[in-house]
Amino acid sequence: MRALAVHPPAAGSAEVRDVPDPSPGPGEMLVEGLALGICGTDREIVAGQYGWAPPGRDRLVLGHESLGRVRTAPDGSSFQPGDLVVGVVRRPDPVPCGACAHHEFDMCRNGRYTERGIKEIDGYGSQLWTVETDYAVKLDPRLEHVGVLMEPTTVVAKAWEQVEKVGARSWFEPKRVLVTGAGPIGLLAALLGVQRGLEVHVLDLATDGPKPDVVRALGAEYHSDGIDSVTARIEPDVIIEATGVPGVVFEAMANTAAYGIVCLTGVSSVGRKISVDVGAANRDMVLDNVVVIGSVNANLSHYAAAAGALARADVEWLSRLITRRLPLEKFADALTAGADDIKVVLDLTA
Repeated sequence: MRALAVHPPAAGSAEVRDVPDPSPGPGEMLVEGLALGICGTDREIVAGQYGWAPPGRDRLVLGHESLGRVRTAPDGSSFQPGDLVVGVVRRPDPVPCGACAHHEFDMCRNGRYTERGIKEIDGYGSQLWTVETDYAVKLDPRLEHVGVLMEPTTVVAKAWEQVEKVGARSWFEPKRVLVTGAGPIGLLAALLGVQRGLEVHVLDLATDGPKPDVVRALGAEYHSDGIDSVTARIEPDVIIEATGVPGVVFEAMANTAAYGIVCLTGVSSVGRKISVDVGAANRDMVLDNVVVIGSVNANLSHYAAAAGALARADVEWLSRLITRRLPLEKFADALTAGADDIKVVLDLTA
């Protein structure tokens, strides 16, 4: 079969190559790969910034945003041939730490977790893959053409869960949310905000292309001016930060309503410095009981929540988030971000 593999940490080593067909072990399913989402993590692995091959090997099959169809499943499992599934990315560390022992491997304390397509386990970027039934999630059949959005949806499902847990420390009845960034994470965060009945605002630099119309089609309001002016007008109770741009991150932290919650989901590049008034920010955050939290990855409960959110969503709207579909052999084009891209997907069946 064909698979997209890299030789980490060598930069520019990605290639589509022939690899042996996988054979499912005990408790595993054999899955036909349908699609693979491409994100910034994949681009960074290809650039040699990080990534770890499985022990004893020099190559890693790339890909963590999966979508597949079950070919074979163990007897007695809840899966059947033909089921639409995604594979969970992270696996708990083998020690395990306390969080992993409580099935919260997204909160691993010692960093010994492994991840499909990222850290020490082959990913889902192949025409066939195997997955343990305990780490697979069934999707609504209606999502066949958009189910590859599942993994980024799990990230924002966790982010919203964390926001709501923090809010519950006192009376909490949010009205308005601002999402910074109209990429896949930002737009899916906006979707979950709309599903919660909130007034949703999305901020991005783009003034044309698909993003403004996609936001408006969701029933949210799109903004392209400065974050300080937007926050002054709408006074958001919650900000989901999905850009990782240092200036935007700091402005988000400094511009919520009283008792505001800022959830950071974008990962910033290191080495970029900005001048900030830390004293003023600290004063405002303390006096207004503002909370800033970081959120990354997802556990099985978030996969279940994401599957439900996608099943409730308008499939036509979800399809607008996938702005390019390319065959596996054109992976290099997929790894090059286009000006109008939201989500780029590799078709593993083409």
